[in-house]
Amino acid sequence: MRIGYGWDSHEFKKGVPLRIGGVELKHTHGLAGHSDGDVLLHALTDALLGAIAAGDIGSHFPPSDPQWKGADSSIFVLEALTKVRQAGWEVCNVDSTLILDAPKIGPVANRIRQSIAELLEISPEDVGVKAKTPEGMGTEKAAIAHVVVLLEKHEDHKRLEVAAAMLEADNHVDEVVKQLVKDVRLEKAPAKK
Repeated sequence: MRIGYGWDSHEFKKGVPLRIGGVELKHTHGLAGHSDGDVLLHALTDALLGAIAAGDIGSHFPPSDPQWKGADSSIFVLEALTKVRQAGWEVCNVDSTLILDAPKIGPVANRIRQSIAELLEISPEDVGVKAKTPEGMGTEKAAIAHVVVLLEKHEDHKRLEVAAAMLEADNHVDEVVKQLVKDVRLEKAPAKK
């Protein structure tokens, strides 16, 4: 198993839509960012990439690259998920905490869970979405997301690893048997005069 952790933050900005976890929410401000500013999907992307030691979102989708201007952040998650699967892993579950003053996440948490579950092709029961207010943190003008993912070996990779271990064991057993036979022959060999 592997664990990945991601964190991101974006300032609120008037005149842009607010997207969190792939869901557009009604609010007076959206989140500033080179892409769509989806703080939760950015943190999820970093968690996925981090779990397989594949860098971070900025190294794969640099904000200096104009092709990512206004991009849907689900693209980043799907690319990170592809890398996870190519490395032989599958997502078991995701847990996240959003820190923002408004809007309230409780009423839309299930929609966000469903959105993330669909992106990752897992059950919504395997996606946690919690929200806290930034009391005393001085971050009322921003949204912050923390995400943890748990990965396990893909079933096909597990089978391959077992098969490889069995072959290795067979090879090792053959070597041990050959050495025992050789030792027995040496012990039974008549002494030379």
